[in-house]
Amino acid sequence: MSSRATPGFDARTFLKTVPEEPGVYRMIGAEERVLYVGKAKNLKRRVASYFQKTLSSPRIAMMVAQIVRVDVTPTRSEAEALLLENNLIKSLAPRYNILFRDDKSYPYIELSADPFPRLAYHRGAFAKGARYFGPFPNAWAVRESIHLLQKTFQLRTCENSVFHNRSRPCLLHQIKRCTAPCVGLIDQAAYAADVKLAARFLDGRASEVIDDLTARMNAAAERLEFEHAAGYRDQIRVLQAVLHRQFVDSRKDEDVDIIAAVEDGGVACVNIAMVRGGRHLGDRPQFPANAAGCSAEDALAAFIEQHYAMHPMPARLLVQTPSAALRELLAELSDTPCTLVAPRFAAEKAWMEMAHKNARLAIQARARDTGRSEQRLEALREALDLAELPRRIECFDISHTMGEATVASCVVCVDGQMKNADYRRYNITGITAGDDFAAMRQVLERRYGKVAAGEGLCPDLILIDGGRGQVSAARAILAEVGLEAVPMIGVAKGEDRKPGLESLIFPDGREPLHLSPDAPALHLIQEIRDEAHRFAITGHRARRAKARIGSRLEDIPGVGPTRRRNLLATFGGLDGVRKATVEDLCRVDGINRKLAEQIYSALH
Repeated sequence: MSSRATPGFDARTFLKTVPEEPGVYRMIGAEERVLYVGKAKNLKRRVASYFQKTLSSPRIAMMVAQIVRVDVTPTRSEAEALLLENNLIKSLAPRYNILFRDDKSYPYIELSADPFPRLAYHRGAFAKGARYFGPFPNAWAVRESIHLLQKTFQLRTCENSVFHNRSRPCLLHQIKRCTAPCVGLIDQAAYAADVKLAARFLDGRASEVIDDLTARMNAAAERLEFEHAAGYRDQIRVLQAVLHRQFVDSRKDEDVDIIAAVEDGGVACVNIAMVRGGRHLGDRPQFPANAAGCSAEDALAAFIEQHYAMHPMPARLLVQTPSAALRELLAELSDTPCTLVAPRFAAEKAWMEMAHKNARLAIQARARDTGRSEQRLEALREALDLAELPRRIECFDISHTMGEATVASCVVCVDGQMKNADYRRYNITGITAGDDFAAMRQVLERRYGKVAAGEGLCPDLILIDGGRGQVSAARAILAEVGLEAVPMIGVAKGEDRKPGLESLIFPDGREPLHLSPDAPALHLIQEIRDEAHRFAITGHRARRAKARIGSRLEDIPGVGPTRRRNLLATFGGLDGVRKATVEDLCRVDGINRKLAEQIYSALH
């Protein structure tokens, strides 16, 4: 349902057509631009609230002043409205919706579904059958927990390709970090018991785990198995030491998320701290997009809605001021009961105080970084005599080994910060081996041909890692695609490749520019250039390794694509195939003894 109107939007007439049902509404501005997407239990009541004489904030008033149309979509339930709202926000990216973009990036601990489960750090989609614990606020918290679990329960962390092809225990077994199930030093039942204890610990039931280990220790001592009893004693001590060293400890096996929202100087930050099993695992500050002028309360509500739409809720959620609206939101997000409370006890108040303090510190750090980035961009603008600040800088580099496996990289710097999501690699083909000029022409033609066709963003400055030859090749391509007006410089290495001695090469034939080694503009250029070099060389090495692995196996008669794939998958790469014995090779599907002997001879 929709209502079209002139800029003087007739809200009263429109509201007569809005049903009193759950659903989603979209505020539409000039040129069909979506301003805001929201959901409501009662569409009529919620949409009407935007057209009252007194609005909740100047930000909302600014949005309402731009409305030329409101579209509403009734749904059968609030749950459907929530799902539709999330989908529309992701696809439309409305200007006035507060967006937290990295909700999916939280790490987890994985216990795989293998007969001898593997303990692993995990990001991304969940595999069927595996168990996942988290999310954790950062990678450090996951790795510390994995280290603790290794030390206590000695679960394996190796990849399956390694696990299935071990003939003797690895170093982790020797330092008592793994019970070596790969070579049968522990049976499946005993290993499963260790996995069960680890899972209970990760579920926050640490006291149960300690009680269980204590019972095992006493039983072993009664059987006069003092070595086993000592092992259990050491496990108990490790767990107790971890629990006791927590600088803030609830003394309870509980799962709590503490969420603090702070707004300072027009910048909003939401900080989430996680307590699992009574252990404070650290926190993580996040800055929303499209949040100019939003209050801390608005940022808090937006974060809770987006975060818990994708991640499991803890038993309790701590916020400074619980509200009825937040409780309704939590009820919509999950069927699992979650208690929303304000901090009451000493530990809870300490958690909340730390969360607020860290949010304020994150805002201050961001302000310092932003100021430093602005200073470096301004210094670069002055040094190159640019008309405007180079907000978007793209840098290109070429990497190869004697012309083999040539790869070009493009890295992107936005507002003085590297933007990894925009990085791209290009495999260069169809040129004379080692011709860097042709490689540069090819990558720029592929990159900026699309930009000229309107399929990408045009940079404010282009950096070329190279001298006059590369710059000339780049200038010719930019002229062909109609982007010759984009500023560009080459970054030529100095004598002995020493940092600080670089020459900046201009495409118009001007004399090269040599900046002072301590110049902020040069430091920014070096940082971007070095990142382009790193990104190119890692891509080149991967391509070269892949080509060499394939060629070594392809050269063996009788090893076609299927057998080659089976070999690499079974042994985890060419090194694993090379280390395998003839008997090991015979166990691979499609490899008989004669062919196994041929493969072994070819690789040794």
